[in-house]
Amino acid sequence: MSAHSAALDRDDEVLSGEAVAIEVQPVGLFFRALGALIDGALCWAVFIGYLVVRVWLIVTVGDPALDRILSVLALVTAFVVLPCAIETLTHGRSLGRLAVGGRIVRVDGGAAGFRHAFIRALVGMFETYLTFGAVAFLTAAFTARSQRLGDLVAGTYSQKVRTPRLTPRPIAMPAGLESWAAIADVARMPDRLARRISQFLDNAPQLLPAARARIAHELLTEASAYISPVPAAPPEVVLVAATVLRREREGRALRIADERVQKLSGVDVGA
Repeated sequence: MSAHSAALDRDDEVLSGEAVAIEVQPVGLFFRALGALIDGALCWAVFIGYLVVRVWLIVTVGDPALDRILSVLALVTAFVVLPCAIETLTHGRSLGRLAVGGRIVRVDGGAAGFRHAFIRALVGMFETYLTFGAVAFLTAAFTARSQRLGDLVAGTYSQKVRTPRLTPRPIAMPAGLESWAAIADVARMPDRLARRISQFLDNAPQLLPAARARIAHELLTEASAYISPVPAAPPEVVLVAATVLRREREGRALRIADERVQKLSGVDVGA
């Protein structure tokens, strides 16, 4: 794998608090632009609404100083305050992002707050409206997660939250390997290898027999360094057994950790 492709892979995942790589899906450039157009239309509608009121104010009040103050206030409200307020109150959503299925999050995957929304709205005033979207489009076109300048400054990006619902495929320990599972040691595999094995097991029934056997053999060759001992069974069966065993042990470890946290949280600190 080249250094460039590896860097792109790293841009498509974040690390959880347990240092586990979680694959994420950023919203693409086209859908980001579409969502920005919808949000921009809303902001312009608010500003045009002020222009209608402005005509009435000029006729009734006729104060040029008041007109200038209200014009600046309308600009700030329509293009900075309104986007910032909507994004903060909806936790990273907006009308445009609802339409394209996106949400603004921090680069580490956490929820974006008021500070991030304010920075994005402030920088967006320049890159989106003063430059007619040219700076935002060019910046997003050359970043892996389609981040515009405001995202780079605020440390955020648009994450896809509307994804197809996947039906989990339950797997069980293959018959005849129960005795092996009792003594086997399956170490933690690299996240990319574990993900490839999981994807292969999910898609194996749709593969041609020759390709299915070849891929299973290649994956087992990579995974054999983390499986001890390797049972005398077909490669795909070994991959299934190792996956089941690892999931069971990780699930048991998580349950023990949760029970420990519950016990600690129930201890009286003042005792």
